[in-house]
Amino acid sequence: MSTLDNILKPHNLAANLRNYDEVYKRFSWDDMNSEFSWDKTGKVNIGYEAIDRHAENPLRATAPCLTYSRGERKEKITFQQMKFLSNKCGNMLRQLGVQKGDRVFLFLPRVPELYIALAGCAKIGAIIAPLYSEYRESAVKDRMLDGQGKVIITTPQYLSRVPVNELPDLQHIILVGIPKETPGPGEVLWDEQMARAAADLEIEWVKREFPLFLTYTSGPSGRPIGLLHPHDSMRGYLATSRWVLDLREGDILWTQAEPGWLMNVVYSAFAPWLCGIESFTTGKIQSVEEFYRCIEKHQITVVYTIPTLYRMAVDAGEGTAQKYNLKSLRHLLSALEPLSPELIYRTMRILGLPVHDTWWTAETGMITIANFPSLPIKPGYLGKPCPGIKTAILDAQGNELPFFTMGEIALRAGWPAMVRGIWGNEERYRQYFLKKPWFISGDTAFVDFNGYFFYQGRADDVIITSGGRIGPSEIENVLTSHPAVAEAGVIRFPDETGIKKVKAYVCLKPAYQPNDLLKAKIIAYVENRLSPESAPKNIEFCASLPKTSSGKILRRVLKAWEWGLPTGNIAALKDE
Repeated sequence: MSTLDNILKPHNLAANLRNYDEVYKRFSWDDMNSEFSWDKTGKVNIGYEAIDRHAENPLRATAPCLTYSRGERKEKITFQQMKFLSNKCGNMLRQLGVQKGDRVFLFLPRVPELYIALAGCAKIGAIIAPLYSEYRESAVKDRMLDGQGKVIITTPQYLSRVPVNELPDLQHIILVGIPKETPGPGEVLWDEQMARAAADLEIEWVKREFPLFLTYTSGPSGRPIGLLHPHDSMRGYLATSRWVLDLREGDILWTQAEPGWLMNVVYSAFAPWLCGIESFTTGKIQSVEEFYRCIEKHQITVVYTIPTLYRMAVDAGEGTAQKYNLKSLRHLLSALEPLSPELIYRTMRILGLPVHDTWWTAETGMITIANFPSLPIKPGYLGKPCPGIKTAILDAQGNELPFFTMGEIALRAGWPAMVRGIWGNEERYRQYFLKKPWFISGDTAFVDFNGYFFYQGRADDVIITSGGRIGPSEIENVLTSHPAVAEAGVIRFPDETGIKKVKAYVCLKPAYQPNDLLKAKIIAYVENRLSPESAPKNIEFCASLPKTSSGKILRRVLKAWEWGLPTGNIAALKDE
């Protein structure tokens, strides 16, 4: 455990959440109610709270809501302008017959229209169904058939991946951009429809439990399942924006995540807007130089992204970072894949700031465990639970486990953004609550004496040796702390006796060449830092590891490699 014992001092003692222990002890989610107009008016809609409430405030109306910059297109949209644009979008959808509760699928890149549509759908009570922008035809078809999508908003380029003739519920296609051909049956142009739509909108007031999102993730069988999240999620979005992202007056947040991910639609849009904070967006980042140019030009203060982007910064080195003025940065965060201690320290040397890891899932709907800016960071650890969230580590029987004992991460049901149902599959939804009153995440971890969580992997990735249970993430962290190892993925494999052992797939740094001596040294290195039973019994060197678009290692592909099975289309295994 030596690689996990170091502690970084608190980054910001003046953070919004200054006294974590005190707030965690006394906080109730009802304490957030007074932050919203519905607490007085009884009228609930996240679109109003995120946009219109600020647009109607003379001190906030002309403040930037969204900044977009990509190539020749550059836009800065104020809260007042976003109110009118989202009103027009809502009216456009109503003109096309969209009613409260209808599912509107958004299949768009990171363009302003995506964010306008998010707010417009919410305002009329349509259920937003975001689609990952890299999906191909079968993935789009499966999700739209399941969700019975009535309308899809997409681009002419993406339209070729929408099997229109196989979607019986689809009535209208709204195209963002100029098509090469005359629009076909059911197709309308965004620009034309928006130009005709009125700028005044009668908002659809809903119950707090009314669905806001239908977001898809992979189910146990590999088939997508549609998770329903309510308008009441806004309480969790606002709290985590303040406590974890530490958003405050004058900030510019850049949440660099793929369109269609819940991370994008929550923490690029509704979460910062509820705080009245400007969100920056651009297209897919192709180089670290582009990353730095955006920070410098747009004076980004808070970055929330995935480890891949920080690895790009580390690989480019300090010299590249020094070419740019990055002084506006004050807070860095990461999600979706655990941060190794080495990546945190190396990023800190280059950017002068620690990276704060966060943990949440499509089911939790919001950040639930995090490294808070006013608390020490334990590199390699996920952090502590957010106030209002009771957590535990459970065994297979639902018993709470002691410190440093691996089990499943469980959260006591009842936080605002918790998934409220699975579309058309109530039986599958009940499986999250087999150990009442706990919600079972499917992820494993242990907790140390100070309440910090250390992620171990998915429950089905846990490695069982004669020395006990250990998660692949812990072994991978030790492997990547070796000076020769750039990346590592760990699985179990059966030896000739049928006993499952640990195997590592390792990518070396450029200065090192694969050989048996280096392999033995790496194995000995892990043995000395964990235990002989936890160390890999075999290492296979490889040029790259199969990953999701968020950077998570696809261990099921590693297992297929090991057993000589077909991997199929790896692109289809990417995260929702």
